[in-house]
Amino acid sequence: MLTLLPSSSLPSVSAWDFFSIDTVAHAFLFAVLVFLMIVGLSKQTTYPHLNHYAIRASLFISTMFGIFIELLQHFFIYGRQGDIMDVLANTLGCLLGIIFFKWIYIW
Repeated sequence: MLTLLPSSSLPSVSAWDFFSIDTVAHAFLFAVLVFLMIVGLSKQTTYPHLNHYAIRASLFISTMFGIFIELLQHFFIYGRQGDIMDVLANTLGCLLGIIFFKWIYIW
């Protein structure tokens, strides 16, 4: 829901594009998404294959979701544009979520 808000609703910060509040928000939201998805997939017992590949599945699903959100913004949401930097921020957030999961549960 937050990723589909019009850009006029977000605070503007005069920093580099990659370090804008929008980019940090994307990375944070996707880190939380991946972390929670890995926890959920690794604890479920209905699908052993998903349990075994929880990290890979959550990375794939979340990355595809991030790309899908950007395509929705570009083609269907007035006032928003799909941005490759947002896709990169989403993917970086996914990787940070994996690192955070491993830091808490594995290392």
